[in-house]
Order: sequence, then C-alpha cells, then structure tokens
Amino acid sequence: MILLWIYWIYQGRRQKILGTTDSYLRARLLSKMDTNRIKWKQRFLFLSTIVLIFAASGPKIGVRLAPLERKGVDLVFAIDVSTSMNAEDVKPNRLEKSKFEISQMIRQLKGDRIALIVFAGSSHLYLPLTSDYEAARLFLDKIDTSMIPTQGTALSAALQTGLSAYIEDESKYKVLVLVTDGEDHEGQAIDLARQASKRGMIVHTVGVGTESGSLIPVNDAQGIRDYKRDGDGKLVTSILNESILRDIADAGNGSYVRFDNKPANFRAIMNAIDSMEKRTLKSNVYSEYEDQYQSFGILSVGLMMVGMLMPTRNKKQEEWRGRFVQ
Repeated sequence: MILLWIYWIYQGRRQKILGTTDSYLRARLLSKMDTNRIKWKQRFLFLSTIVLIFAASGPKIGVRLAPLERKGVDLVFAIDVSTSMNAEDVKPNRLEKSKFEISQMIRQLKGDRIALIVFAGSSHLYLPLTSDYEAARLFLDKIDTSMIPTQGTALSAALQTGLSAYIEDESKYKVLVLVTDGEDHEGQAIDLARQASKRGMIVHTVGVGTESGSLIPVNDAQGIRDYKRDGDGKLVTSILNESILRDIADAGNGSYVRFDNKPANFRAIMNAIDSMEKRTLKSNVYSEYEDQYQSFGILSVGLMMVGMLMPTRNKKQEEWRGRFVQ
C-alpha cells in the first residue's frame, strides 16, 4: 500500500494537470485553481481507496487474551493388529470395523486427550496423548495388520504399554479401552487390569468378532488370497473369546461391549466415559488476533471526506481581487 502511494505521487509529479492543453488556455483555466491542492485532493482520494480495499480484506492486528479450560479424561485405545483381526465375520473385517467405531467415538469427544496403542505379539505406543482429534483420526486410518511382524495377541503387553502411556500419576481420570478378538497368548492381562483398577484406572474391553468365528484371510507371495493354516495344514478358525474380555473388564472396573455387524456399538463405553468425573487437562491463555477492519474503514472514510472537502481555489487570487476589485 505504501509502495503504491509513493509510486502514485512520483507519477503525479511527472504529469501536469491538463498537460495536453494549449499553454495559454491552460493558464486561463487554472488561473483560479491551486494546482498543488488539486494534486493533494487526488492523493487523499487515491489513498482512501487503497485503505478501503485493505479494510475489505479483513485485517487482523493485535492480540486478545482469552483463558481456555479443557475438562476431560485421558483415553487410551489399545488396538489388536494381529492377523486374526483380518477375519471377516464382522464386515468388512474385524480391524476395519474397529477403526470405524473408534473414529465415531473420537468424533464425540470434548476436551479429552487420546492415545493409540497397537499390539500383536508385542505392543507399541503408536500415538502419544493428544487433544488433536484430526491427527488421531489420521493415525487411526493408517493402522493395519502388517504393522507388527511379531504375531500373537499379547493382551498383557498392551495393558502394560497403556499404563506407561499416562504421564501424570493421578489414575482416576484415566481410561484404557482394549479392542481385540480376545485370543490372549500370555494370560497375565487379568492381573494387570486388577492392579490398574486399584490405582483408580478404568479398563474397558471391546470384543470384535462373533462366537461362530471366521477363517483368517492371508495373501501369499504372489498376492493370491488364501486362508491361514496351522502346522498340520488345517484351516485356522478365529473365534471371539468373550469370557476373558469380560473378566478383564470386571477386574478393571469397566464395561465389556462387542463390535459386531450392528451399528453404533460404541455408545455403552461413551456413556461410561461421559459419566466419569472430569478434570481440567489444560488451562492456557491463547493469543487471538482481533479484526481491525473497522479502524481502517473509518480511516478510509476520513481520507475520502478530506479529499472531497478540500478547497482548490487559489487563495492568492481571491485576496488580490478583494483588495482591488469592488
């Protein structure tokens, strides 16, 4: 804006008013006009237009301090990514169904922090605690059964990683949701859930699959679809183990739900989370820009009024006529 103003003044100095008009006629026409005032009048009107355009762009200048408090709990999802989660007794398969239901839960969170754990034969913290729900959904979407090469279902390792995901010591505001088909290969999960419960932590479990079970699809080196077989070459059927998941939920003072082909399976857990006592997770002061278009709009109108009302008559000519012409 300043550069345009300087350029316009420079051009104005190079160009004369009525520059193409005959010099004698130009002198007669401008005899009663102050050319400097005419130029300044044009400059004020030009500057008013520039400021008005700037105001219309919605400038945001300065800061406004606003305290923000977020109340919620720390919510950790431990998601089974073993090959049995590829079973298709739940459509489109167990893992994709789990991801969809968890995504729906994230959409309903308000102020809670969320973390993601993936586990199979081993367990890993995939996403640390965060309040960025968009990032959480992006990370969730990338989860698949090829993430962990060590196969198996180590529920106890998932619980142990879940306990270490929390930073603060207060456990009463913490929730762990274990999402799996329940094929525990270690057997220590119930004891760990009981220990977590004694510290005030809530452990919910989610069973994914059906009691009748399903074959486990696999792809060979050529990409040909087949089904998982045991050492004797027999087809392996993965069956949901609800009993151990119910025991873990009871030991963890939580609830057990099943993700099956019915919609909105997550509501029972969300109701339990909503009923929990909340704490203030953050109490920060954010700096927010304030709209300043009003100030520039007023400035534009002021410059326009100055340009429109500025007189352009030659005062010296009027003083001379006042002295000698009656």
